[in-house]
Amino acid sequence: MAQESGGDESGRLGSGPKGSGKVREGKSVGSPTPPPSSRSGLASPGAYLTSLAASVAQLYVSQGKRRGGRSRPDESLPERRAALPGPWGPGLQRLRKVGSASGTMLLRAAWRRAAVAVTAAPGPKLAAPTRGLRLRVGDHAPQSAVPADTAAAPEAGPVLRPLYMDVQATTPLDPRVLDAMLPYLVNYYGNPHSRTHAYGWESEAAMERARQQVASLIGADSREIIFTSGATESNNIAIKGVARFYRSRKKHLITTQTEHKCVLDSCRSLEAEGFQVTYLPVQKSGIIDLKELEAAIQPDTSLVSVMTVNNEIGVKQPIAEIGVGAIYIRRRPRVRVEALQSGGGQERGMRSGTVPTPLVVGLGAACEVAQQEMEYDHKRISKLAERLIQNIMKSLPDVVMNGDPEHHYPGCINLSFAYVEGESLLMALKDVALSSGSACTSASLEPSYVLRAIGTDEDLAHSSIRFGIGRFTTEEEVDYTVEKCIQHVKRLREMSPLWEMVQDGIDLKSIKWTQH
Repeated sequence: MAQESGGDESGRLGSGPKGSGKVREGKSVGSPTPPPSSRSGLASPGAYLTSLAASVAQLYVSQGKRRGGRSRPDESLPERRAALPGPWGPGLQRLRKVGSASGTMLLRAAWRRAAVAVTAAPGPKLAAPTRGLRLRVGDHAPQSAVPADTAAAPEAGPVLRPLYMDVQATTPLDPRVLDAMLPYLVNYYGNPHSRTHAYGWESEAAMERARQQVASLIGADSREIIFTSGATESNNIAIKGVARFYRSRKKHLITTQTEHKCVLDSCRSLEAEGFQVTYLPVQKSGIIDLKELEAAIQPDTSLVSVMTVNNEIGVKQPIAEIGVGAIYIRRRPRVRVEALQSGGGQERGMRSGTVPTPLVVGLGAACEVAQQEMEYDHKRISKLAERLIQNIMKSLPDVVMNGDPEHHYPGCINLSFAYVEGESLLMALKDVALSSGSACTSASLEPSYVLRAIGTDEDLAHSSIRFGIGRFTTEEEVDYTVEKCIQHVKRLREMSPLWEMVQDGIDLKSIKWTQH
């Protein structure tokens, strides 16, 4: 949505003279400028929400007094609050009762009130979004991307976004996690490795609490948790670090053909250094044969890497029987790892570099939420997955579910629609965000190496779609996805000569194709 002229000035902090608490047009920071109206008479949500967020944040900071490391509003707050428009008053009344760590909750509440106020504004209303689609309320483009002469810019209509069904690629942020992170992005911004002042102590305490939250989720000691930038770096440290540390005595590793790409590439890199790697095949179900694993272990085997849940087909490996965990670095029995990067020696010397406090706080909060709600989430996601699979399969013939249906994480569903090109189906399902496999290899036109490893025919591998169901997925979104999927598969099959031949009783495997 195009932002109206003047809308962004009221939302900027520090636009006026230093210490004046004024913006360019002389408005008090505590009184957000009412948003300019568009030509249709409807307030610009982008300008309104930006103004609100900036004003609330500035009000909180400018009225705060440092007391023991916390900002607290002073007694002039009621006058400031009285100057605010109606929708924000109730939320801001809590300012004088809370510490800055709870300011994030206030900002969230005020933001929601802003969205409601925009919706209730007089004048023409935005059209209701199509079923299954979500409305993007504001314009999130950088300021540089907004035309200078916005008055002359064409009026932009409501923007509809596809519903999200690709949670294996990434997930929406749980608001409770955001609440935990925001104070460390705004008020508690110290380096957790600074040991000489309160800013560093605050961040270090938050980092260690997050370490304990992660450890509690997986049943480990907090001293065994090493913070990294993510799974790819963690896998590189675990595989290359262990292999290189024990290289004088052990030069053999074992993994599977369906591992994540960062594991397979790390193993190939070690092969170039002279290590021997065994890539175990998997059964058609996607699960490894434990007897083959046992036979592959040699006296000089230093590491076995098997992913618990496959990110493409959702198959769960028998980790308890394998008896290996590589999420953390054990202290007893001690596992030694050679560091991959040099620096300040943070994280027990295994991963040098400043730990980003807001991110690890978010990780810790996410682990705590997961521990509390894992059982409920699993039951709910299982119900939605069953609903999706059954409704698709009872309406469409020749649909194959890839991977073992029993040993399977329900939130990751990989289906092959015979006689339909997967990329064509993805393009047809433009109002649903889906993928044909791992985001790490989505740029490749080759069929999934995971599907090839479980013996899927190439034509079926090319017709596969991955459906991701998460904590915030709704029944309505599942039903909408099923409805659209059935509709477009039928349409694409009607256009396919292969489907027509199958309907006529022709066995496609008996045909000898020739190239011209």
